[in-house]
Amino acid sequence: MIEKPASAILGRLRVWWSRGGVGRAAVLSGFAVLLLAFFLTYSSRIRTSSDSSLVDLTLLSNAEENGALCLDGSPPGYHLQRGSGRGSDSWLLHLEGGGWCNTLEKCSERQRTPLGSSHYMNQESFVGILSSNPLSNPDFYNWNKVMIRYCDGASFSGDVESDHQNGTKIFFRGMHIWEAVISELLTKGLINAKQAFLTGCSAGGLATFIHCDDFRALLPEEVIVKCLSDGGFFLDEEDISGKRTIKSFYNDVIRLQNVEKHLLKDCLETEPAKCFFPEKIIKSIKTPFFILNSAYDSWQISNVLVPEDSDPENSWARCKLDIHDCDSTQIELLQGFRMALLNILGDYQHNKNIGMFINSCFVHCQTYGSPWHSPISPRINNKTVAEAVGDWYFNRRDVKEIDCAYPCNPTCDEMESI
Repeated sequence: MIEKPASAILGRLRVWWSRGGVGRAAVLSGFAVLLLAFFLTYSSRIRTSSDSSLVDLTLLSNAEENGALCLDGSPPGYHLQRGSGRGSDSWLLHLEGGGWCNTLEKCSERQRTPLGSSHYMNQESFVGILSSNPLSNPDFYNWNKVMIRYCDGASFSGDVESDHQNGTKIFFRGMHIWEAVISELLTKGLINAKQAFLTGCSAGGLATFIHCDDFRALLPEEVIVKCLSDGGFFLDEEDISGKRTIKSFYNDVIRLQNVEKHLLKDCLETEPAKCFFPEKIIKSIKTPFFILNSAYDSWQISNVLVPEDSDPENSWARCKLDIHDCDSTQIELLQGFRMALLNILGDYQHNKNIGMFINSCFVHCQTYGSPWHSPISPRINNKTVAEAVGDWYFNRRDVKEIDCAYPCNPTCDEMESI
């Protein structure tokens, strides 16, 4: 196995922090907080390069008046970089990820982090799909680009009016955040867009499924509007112990943050969490949609297929860190997980509104950083993620890229070895 340099390890730690979910908040205590802060600061410096630019944070105006507040009651924020030239009337919005919180305790812990408070948010480095470098982002580099920060813990869909829960002051206002931020962006030029693209990573990718048609409805009919979810197609699958850990977790999130009122009504009678999975939501989406996912999504393997409680002997520890360290039995289970995803997506192979890029790399989000478009980006049929997405968005070709099974794609190893 190729040893990864410090920059790659730090990068993965930062991705783990910014995109993670179940159980992560439990580590935030004492020395772990200081160590994590060091890693985040150092890795953010590494990520800032000639291909990226630091973009200031804009706090939402009239946040309190609109009831649009982060978990701690602070105003939510976003980063806006204006477009230029031919891209001046095109808008790309990216919903930040960061998992979910399913208990008051875990949501309260988020209040002391950027995932629950704008007090801890700083400038953001725009790379990948947000980059202004045409070499790194050939189709969207000169668009108006927005990163909407994630500070509600329920994929921008919580909706609890009270600010006190069992004696804890906390705000579950994700739906209000979504509505208020989009409303403000409309006044800043989004309403005059000729084309718009709503994207999101991880929990933000799930939010893109939830809000795609709502976004379409807010813009004039003549505007070209499409959506993309990156690493957001979470599967409703059993873990290795036979439990449906992720579904149970989602049910807790839905109950805690009153998400149910904004979910599809036709499946709420059985189990609310079913309506929180993309395989249900996508059936009703009318707006053109692109699904970007790894068939071996590293976050899902660690939290959906093999959550901590399902592996008391810790026999999956090495495999969950690096797919190259999985034994033959583990690989067989991973292949089954891949097939579960492909079986669901098979229903959309002939749907012209749906685009896909499903590779076999051991990654989570791929729109941010080098996986998007670089010499070491993963490829399918010699196309990078960025090239495939651009081809689909601009109708250059029908894009249904489904990779062969692990370990067949050598470009995955190139990307993972940095």
